[in-house]
Amino acid sequence: MQDKIEQGKIHVYTGNGKGKTTAALGLATRMLCSGGKVYMGQFIKGMEYGELHLPDYFPNLTIRQFGRDCFIHQDPKKEDFECALKGWEEVKEKLAKGEEELIILDELNVAIFYKLLPLEEVLQVIDTRNPKPELVITGRYAPEEIIQRGDLVTEMKEIKHYFHQGVRARKGIEY
Repeated sequence: MQDKIEQGKIHVYTGNGKGKTTAALGLATRMLCSGGKVYMGQFIKGMEYGELHLPDYFPNLTIRQFGRDCFIHQDPKKEDFECALKGWEEVKEKLAKGEEELIILDELNVAIFYKLLPLEEVLQVIDTRNPKPELVITGRYAPEEIIQRGDLVTEMKEIKHYFHQGVRARKGIEY
């Protein structure tokens, strides 16, 4: 068993099923409980989610949100672009420095899908990042270029979801 990560791998969690962010948080918990440092940048999210309280329990965890307090259902607004670009500047610095053992870019694929961030620039930053941290990219609509860069790619596929039976998002489960 290898004690120290020499070069981080790229994980991509995509697909239309539930569990992409949850899987990333599970990996974050494992890293934190192993003494590692974790950074999570959440694109398009600005709402209150349960995981935002995790840094209260894990001082080696930073979670930053780069979105507004609503979902993007159609055309992004000017504020959506501003939030994403501001967050992207912070993320670029994190990826270049590589001070954390794990960096999670939550909903990055969705930010690319809505063209809040330019795909070519994202790819260039990923390709030239500090190679030490493990990198996790989540969100449905993963572009083929992101999938090709992934060392581990998981597609969450919805088979059945209680949401379609009228069950709304529940605190502690969906948010």
